[in-house]
Amino acid sequence: MNELLSRAVTRTAAVVGGIREDQLDLPTPCTEFDVRALVGHMSWVAVMFEALARKEQAPPEDADHTSFGSRAAGMVAAWSRPESFEGTSPTMGMPMTTVYQMGLGDMVIHGWDLARATGQDYEVDAETAEAVAAFVERMAPQARQAGIFGEPPAVPRDAPPLERALAFSGRDPRWKP
Repeated sequence: MNELLSRAVTRTAAVVGGIREDQLDLPTPCTEFDVRALVGHMSWVAVMFEALARKEQAPPEDADHTSFGSRAAGMVAAWSRPESFEGTSPTMGMPMTTVYQMGLGDMVIHGWDLARATGQDYEVDAETAEAVAAFVERMAPQARQAGIFGEPPAVPRDAPPLERALAFSGRDPRWKP
C-alpha cells in the first residue's frame, strides 16, 4: 500500500518543485488557499500524517511552504513501517488504514490543485487514482456534512478515476485559473 503514497508524493513533490515564485499568490481549486498557503498546508499535513503513522500527537499547525519535500519524505518513511497500518489511531479514533487513505487522498487531490493552479500536468498511475476515487467516494457524504468537501459537479460515471475523485471531493475537474 505504501507504494501508492510513495508514487503520489513523488508526483506531487515534482509539482511543488515546479512552482515559480511569481505563482505563489495564484488561486487554487481549493478555494480557501492560494498556491503558497496550499503548499504550506500540505507541508504541515505531511508532518501530521507522519505523526499519525507513528501513533503520536501531531505537532501544532504551521504554514512552512518551503519544507514540503523533506516533510513529505518523512511521511512516506513513517508509512513504510507495517505497524503503521495496525489498529486504530489514538488521536483520530479511526482505523489506521483509513488514516493512511486520508493522507494519500490529500497528497493526490491537493497535488492536482497545485498543478492546475500553476499550469502543470498532473497524472497519477491508475492504481493510485482508483484507490483515491474509491476512498473519496466512500467518505464524501460524511466529508460534505462536515464542510470538508463541497457539492460534487456532474461527471460521467465512466470518467477516469482521478476525475471522479476530484468531483467526489467537490472539485470541478475542468477548473482553470
